[in-house]
Amino acid sequence: MEDLRERVPCGVMLEQAGFAVDVKESTRGAVKYRRGAEIVIVIHGGRGWFDPLSDAKGDVFSLAAHLEGVSFVEALDQVAALVGFVAKEPVWTRSVRDSVLLGSIPERWARSRMPWRGSMTWRYLHDGRHLPETIIRDAIRHDVLREGPQGSMWAAHVDADGGVTGWEERGPDWRGFSTRGSKVLFRLGSLDAERLCVTEAAIDAMSLAAFEGMRAGSLYLSTGGGWSPATENAVRRLAARPGAELFAATDANRQGETFAARLRDIAEELGCAWFRLKPPAEDWNDALRARVEERKERRMEGRRGLPHARRPRQG
Repeated sequence: MEDLRERVPCGVMLEQAGFAVDVKESTRGAVKYRRGAEIVIVIHGGRGWFDPLSDAKGDVFSLAAHLEGVSFVEALDQVAALVGFVAKEPVWTRSVRDSVLLGSIPERWARSRMPWRGSMTWRYLHDGRHLPETIIRDAIRHDVLREGPQGSMWAAHVDADGGVTGWEERGPDWRGFSTRGSKVLFRLGSLDAERLCVTEAAIDAMSLAAFEGMRAGSLYLSTGGGWSPATENAVRRLAARPGAELFAATDANRQGETFAARLRDIAEELGCAWFRLKPPAEDWNDALRARVEERKERRMEGRRGLPHARRPRQG
């Protein structure tokens, strides 16, 4: 449920139900949607809502039940069916002062620091997420990894020309996407590769690379949990290469299967080979952490099982 809340903003649910944004009466923190005489205000970055004409409020699940008058189970199914849709949010103007403070996406990326061995971001990825040093160093070498605030990491999304369009933000207590950034694709590996492995998060892409030992001729990709037109165009462009093989390495759940089906449709349309690469756990990082822990257990058992060499007593 928490995963669905992150993947499906309330605005997507409202748009699918025929609501439209009232730009003149909306702000960045409170977006007003109208459908005839009905009004819904979306807050908390798309994760919450309330009806100003009643006491109704809540998250995306209660919104589905409120709009359609369905049970919670039916609301859950409706929300799951919307994974990957991108809301048509209004383009907010920002003051000159704010623009100067923040800078453009490429500027903010360029002035951020790369992780180093022992930094908070390094420890989060290596100790918390169990990514091996070789993979972290590869990501740094490909210039797709940066230090985020409070021990988080930034993983760059880039376009076909290599320009940074935004970044996934992940940390011990935080998950989001860069302010004013655009999701395209996180890319790690050989940029001219024919083997294209598409995951839902940059950490999963790096985890799969760790599983496979950065397999030669492979490009590990992440959609950042979304499916924007720019992401689809980028995937199509890669899949259209001669000899391309599209691997749907998405999560082993309903949302992952939805993404996999979209990738299969693209492959069939373009005449590209398609494969389903399902993680042995919920996602590739869960699987990687489980494998690391299992190896630790085996090493501990091996040490406990070693016989102690003792000299026989004399006499």
